[in-house]
Amino acid sequence: MRLKNVPGSREAIAASQYAVLYPEQQRGNWKELFGSDHPIRIEIGMGKGKFLTELAAAHPENHYVGIEKYSSVLVRAVQKQEELRLPNLRLIRMDAEALEEVFAPGEVDRIYLNFSDPWPKDRHAKRRLTSPAFLARYQRILAPGGTVEFKTDNQGLFSFSLEAVEECGWELLASTRDLHHSQLGQGNILTEYEERFSQQGNPICKLIARPPAEA
Repeated sequence: MRLKNVPGSREAIAASQYAVLYPEQQRGNWKELFGSDHPIRIEIGMGKGKFLTELAAAHPENHYVGIEKYSSVLVRAVQKQEELRLPNLRLIRMDAEALEEVFAPGEVDRIYLNFSDPWPKDRHAKRRLTSPAFLARYQRILAPGGTVEFKTDNQGLFSFSLEAVEECGWELLASTRDLHHSQLGQGNILTEYEERFSQQGNPICKLIARPPAEA
């Protein structure tokens, strides 16, 4: 999918007090940035921010960091946050491959992955955000007992993700291939894509998993 360039998006992001321009400088110090000891939860590939802003508004007892690779997409989340001014939400433009440069071991309580790029070609499997390579990254930054929550409408990607979770020795805490008609759907916050795909009749898949406890 070709992204539409948004003129001035980088400048708008840089001017926002809610955008963290040098996130690697916060590694190990995110709770200090927020000013309290509440859990840190992140969304990777946050898009325009609907899910995370609603989540942060509903749960002031947690801190949230949204990660998005593309300025032309992240700027919409920045504009939304400039209106809402949620004190427990910060935004970063970065590639998810740099997670360990930005978050210290055990610093993150939960990771949300919503409607990630499926990268359908086999040669691109390592780029999928639920690949074993990414699960290893998540394991290194998650606190003990921390979890990953993943939603998608792509059945193939969901099957791949279930296999990756098992291959990496993670514990599958819950899963469904029809979120909106399951108990996991209680309290569910829809993303922009989720609203669109649901209206098209696509069932939504979800899994919750956590890495194995260290011996």
